[in-house]
Amino acid sequence: MKPSLAVRLDALARRLTPFGLTLLLVVFNLVPLHIPGYDQIVPLLPLIAVYHWTFHRSELMPAYAVFMIGLLQDSLTGAPIGINAVVFLIVHGATLSQRRFLAGKSFAMFWLVFALVAAGAMATSWILVCAYNLALVEPRALLFQYLLTTGIFPILAWFFLRWQRAILRPE
Repeated sequence: MKPSLAVRLDALARRLTPFGLTLLLVVFNLVPLHIPGYDQIVPLLPLIAVYHWTFHRSELMPAYAVFMIGLLQDSLTGAPIGINAVVFLIVHGATLSQRRFLAGKSFAMFWLVFALVAAGAMATSWILVCAYNLALVEPRALLFQYLLTTGIFPILAWFFLRWQRAILRPE
């Protein structure tokens, strides 16, 4: 017997939640906080989501979804189109390649690997922006953005893990 429409819609909604939560973080990054200079160092929250969901539920965060998230991030923030899309895809690929290494490791190790991946992602982003502008861009703001992103990681990871346990059925 075929599952009812409600059951199929429920399953679809559950499968789309990692993508949807990541899109919400893209939009949340745009909320003005009226803190001087904050717009230059706003933490890259979608990067955290891409890393987390790619590691824990890669089937729910495929490469095409990561690409779309990156394009949306670029278009909404005014970044050169494709920069974040490429960076998020690199993070996606790097995370997939490290899944075996990280499986069963402590949260501290998961966080440390995120810090390394985020450093590489932000350095790549900086290089691409410099190449796009044909000039060196001041990297100081990027350093603070990196520190904020890495510092916020445990909070978002905790939220995502709770969400995963409560909403997403294990597969």
